[in-house]
Amino acid sequence: MKKLIIIISVALFFSVEIMAQNDIDALRYSMISFGGTARYNSMAGAFGAVGADFSAISTNPAGLGNYRRNEFTFTPSIYTSATNATYNGVVANDNKYNFNIGNLGMVYAFKTKNNEEEKGWKSVNFGFGLNRNNNFHKRVLIEGNNTQSSLMDLYLNAAQGKTYGDLDPFSTQLAFNTYLLDTLSETNYFSNVPNGDLFQRKYMETKGAMQEMVFALGANYNHKLYIGATFGFPYIKFNEITSYEEIDEKDTSAVFDRFILNEDLETTASGFNFKLGIVYVPLDLEKIKIKMGGAVHTPTFYDMHDEWMKNMVAYYDNGSSFSGDSPNGSFDYKLTTPMKAIGSIAIQIPQLGTISADYEFLDYAESRLRSKTEKYFDENNLIKQKYRKTNNLRIGAEALVGLFSLRCGYALYNSPFKSGLNNAERTSVTAGLGIMDKSYFLDFAYVYSKWNEDYYLYNDVNISPAFLKTTSHNFLVTLGFKF
Repeated sequence: MKKLIIIISVALFFSVEIMAQNDIDALRYSMISFGGTARYNSMAGAFGAVGADFSAISTNPAGLGNYRRNEFTFTPSIYTSATNATYNGVVANDNKYNFNIGNLGMVYAFKTKNNEEEKGWKSVNFGFGLNRNNNFHKRVLIEGNNTQSSLMDLYLNAAQGKTYGDLDPFSTQLAFNTYLLDTLSETNYFSNVPNGDLFQRKYMETKGAMQEMVFALGANYNHKLYIGATFGFPYIKFNEITSYEEIDEKDTSAVFDRFILNEDLETTASGFNFKLGIVYVPLDLEKIKIKMGGAVHTPTFYDMHDEWMKNMVAYYDNGSSFSGDSPNGSFDYKLTTPMKAIGSIAIQIPQLGTISADYEFLDYAESRLRSKTEKYFDENNLIKQKYRKTNNLRIGAEALVGLFSLRCGYALYNSPFKSGLNNAERTSVTAGLGIMDKSYFLDFAYVYSKWNEDYYLYNDVNISPAFLKTTSHNFLVTLGFKF
């Protein structure tokens, strides 16, 4: 019942007007996964208390205090995703590959004048560079028969009572220009598309990433207490191209054959945040060391820019076809993502290895959209209705065998949706291998992730969702130098 209530509210607030920003955008840019170096990925990002890895700067900057020498890291990556979509009993598949740079970083370690026998600050370290923390590359194909409704039903309801000049140039006006909608009178419309019993197909291709430029300071007090701070400057590039089609395969209409709606959305954004972290060593013996860490991430404050356009083509049984193009839309707005708290623990056995875990808490319902001209009351209310507090867990292990390191990990990102709405839980299983010498190291990592979600072709209570099952594979190699 709760799912139905939310869907109805979405349908009521569904914009067939020019605005493109919604609660889905807020969720997309608030969800961050682990990424960066191969070592960090191979242990599922469970580095909040471990430190001494460049990607840990984006989790707990106190780990920067663990560095004893300068370090440079570079991480190329190959990412692939595959999505299986089931819609009204029809199964379709598609996949996408992407080559990217997961990490580029530099750390400078500055020892203080205090020697090892003296109590006090041992080092103050500085790091800067780039970490990749989300990948948007994906292709999805959804197709199947719908006996209940058509997208034109939604457009028809939105057009009723409006003159042509008041129609939305990104939806209803396109339908009118291609004769999918026509008039009985100046403000009374009818649809040439059958009400259901249509074959529907949607193809989506997304690309882009979320990356963060980081500048961090970390300090080491007597090898017992580590503190750190990171100034993060994330930026987003997201592009989504979709093609939605409805086909009268059973020839239930004597007029209509099919129509295609093409959409192109591009989002760019830049923002800033601040991260503060601490790591304390309550036990440091010859055979075992226990480290405990905590970090707080402020919300990220984004300046967002959207550009979009649409094209519609309609084909009819008599061989005629009509097309229409929307104007180029653009809009500037702001997004505030949730703050985040992380607790960590690591158990290290010298010459043998490490076991570590991170617990992460955040509330996706705290995301907010803002702009000077739009208040986003409806969208922000949907964010509060649909999303919830989540608890995420990352566990990693590393075994040392001479110059080699064997690593594995597991990550669980709970669904951001309230119970009964959707199930977008994400899990990752990781593995890796490292080779370290005095002046260089080479790390390899493999990350397998999977998640499910319900996807609605459009906002209508008469439409069933498509069930999407997505898996991704990420292969990373980090080349690092110590000097």
